[in-house]
Amino acid sequence: MSSTVSPLAPKNVPDMPVIAGIRLATAEAGIRYKNRTDVLLAVMDKGTAVAGVFTKSKCPSAPVEWCRAKLKGGKARALVVNSGNANAFTGKTGRASTALTAKIAAKAVGCSEGEIFLASTGVIGEPLDATKFDGVLGRLAETAEPGDYLAAAKAIMTTDTFPKVATATVKLGKAKVTINGMAKGAGMIAPDMATMLSFIFTDAPIAPAALQALLKAGVEGTFNAVTIDGDTSTSDTLLAFATGAAAEHGAPKISRASDPRLKAFVKAFNQVLANLSEQVARDGEGARKLVEITVEGAKTKASARRIAMSIANSPLVKTAIAGEDANWGRVVMAVGKAGEPADRDKLSISFNGIRVAKSGARDPSYDEVQVSEAMKAPEIAILVSLGLGKGRDRVLTCDLTKEYVAINGDYRS
Repeated sequence: MSSTVSPLAPKNVPDMPVIAGIRLATAEAGIRYKNRTDVLLAVMDKGTAVAGVFTKSKCPSAPVEWCRAKLKGGKARALVVNSGNANAFTGKTGRASTALTAKIAAKAVGCSEGEIFLASTGVIGEPLDATKFDGVLGRLAETAEPGDYLAAAKAIMTTDTFPKVATATVKLGKAKVTINGMAKGAGMIAPDMATMLSFIFTDAPIAPAALQALLKAGVEGTFNAVTIDGDTSTSDTLLAFATGAAAEHGAPKISRASDPRLKAFVKAFNQVLANLSEQVARDGEGARKLVEITVEGAKTKASARRIAMSIANSPLVKTAIAGEDANWGRVVMAVGKAGEPADRDKLSISFNGIRVAKSGARDPSYDEVQVSEAMKAPEIAILVSLGLGKGRDRVLTCDLTKEYVAINGDYRS
């Protein structure tokens, strides 16, 4: 956790409303860090529905495997998150740690171990001493209150420079329902489902299957459209919890994701996901520029996404942006290597609304002074027009600076 906040951090932090059926508490368990909170306990009322999407890495963490197995039950009573240790690549010891953590949490909350969900973030390959949760979780279960999401978001940070929270309120039937979310992530970000860790809470009465469908669809244009460094984490976990408490105030019980009454809710739900995923991009390790890459005129939307990711993950493109250099040649390189349909002589490229390349060559009106001035902005928009079809997509990333190397050069030591 850095003491220097990213210059791209949001200027305002939203007031996070209370959600009925959710209580939160944090503590210092001494997992890795000293003099800071590193464990979060979220306690949910009975009957809370749960949904989740996880990393597609072939080397997933022990908590990811635990959650995948427990998700089939569809119900949750508690979430335990720790920072400082990912409990990944820890073999039988890691699986034993998750089992012990769940046992301790279940006893503290008064539920079955199958209703406990776990997430860990931090160093890979070091055993997690779950005995450090003994006593801590019991105390947290007693003191948990329906409240401080900002403190909860701080407890799960690693190299993040600011806590990431978002909220939305929307009508569902006759009732007002709330959606709160938090996320952590700044490096090892090239999600293949979500981000490193993110948690969404709502009082809407939505069945597990419907919530799962909403979550799976929602990540595609949000968390799955963000990359910091092209590296997919072993720990990627996005969990959503729906307490159903709003049913007491007239919210209809939803069993299908296609229910037309969900239209406004889905929009608000996706807005929370989009807000959090953008904050992850804004907090990219060492970032000084937020970069939006839009590819249009592709053969298909999927093709546009792959080309956009090729650009976003190019170290040469990202370092050029860090140097405030509109080096469209590197963008051309990234388009060409993506393995997707492209025609050099139809390609056009713009930086922050200024077209620098047209029809496969430098734009006739190119002005180096004008473009250089535009590249000084903290937010850079790159538009690539392929001229081949109607496929369009966009992704978010950041620049690649010397600070990224400094952060990751001594992360474990």
